[in-house]
Amino acid sequence: MTEYVQTEDGVRIAYDREGAGQPLVLIGGAGQFRAVDPDTRGLTSELAARGFDVVHPDRPGRGDSAGDPPFRLAGEVAAIRALLDVAGGRAWLYGSSSGGAIALAAAARLPGVERLLLWEVPLGEEAGADGAEFLAAIRQRVAAGDREGTLRLFMDGMPPEWFEAMRAGPQWPLFERMAPTVEADAEALAWTQSAPRARLWSSITAPTVVLLGTAPFPFFVDAADSIVAALPSAERAEVPGSGHRWRPADLADRLAGYLPAAAQ
Repeated sequence: MTEYVQTEDGVRIAYDREGAGQPLVLIGGAGQFRAVDPDTRGLTSELAARGFDVVHPDRPGRGDSAGDPPFRLAGEVAAIRALLDVAGGRAWLYGSSSGGAIALAAAARLPGVERLLLWEVPLGEEAGADGAEFLAAIRQRVAAGDREGTLRLFMDGMPPEWFEAMRAGPQWPLFERMAPTVEADAEALAWTQSAPRARLWSSITAPTVVLLGTAPFPFFVDAADSIVAALPSAERAEVPGSGHRWRPADLADRLAGYLPAAAQ
């Protein structure tokens, strides 16, 4: 059953909650929300069966969550703050793809983040300018009302058939509606290049695991190495999967491996 919480700015965030045990908040990537993401719904149930209290939200402006443009990184962090309160004030964060950059921003700004679990985060080169340029281009398309162009640009660099399948599929109206929200994803990615990462993330003390599939795109590997180099308590780990996807049971098994033995 869908539940709701309000951010400090009064934005209503929808979420599912399942299981008992270690609180874990899931942060979706650019195209993820509950109505179109059966893999993460499956992951929620798999994690709940392995000792987690899982909070699976729709990010601001997506699915059943409220929110109006412009969508900013600060609004994503405010939503995570509210979800941490739902979870009792302390939780692990799992960030998928660009949601991993949002998770890093939340961990840098909020108390109560006990562990970070990041799946194939598409960071650019440290201190590079491409993130800021990408954000400017996304904002231009959002301001022009070009929702299809916004999503097409965001997915540039991925196999083109991914976008074409989304565009031709029955859920396209749902994706089109949430297109302006990827501005927050682009802002999060640009933020990771805004200063040397060791300094930018100096307030992050949570143990961090950067997860990669068995056949990741090379830029995900470079990004993982950069995150591990910048954080004092970070490691890489592998999950069976390829093409930026995993099977829910495989990922749940890997995440459950970080629980204390008594909780498993």
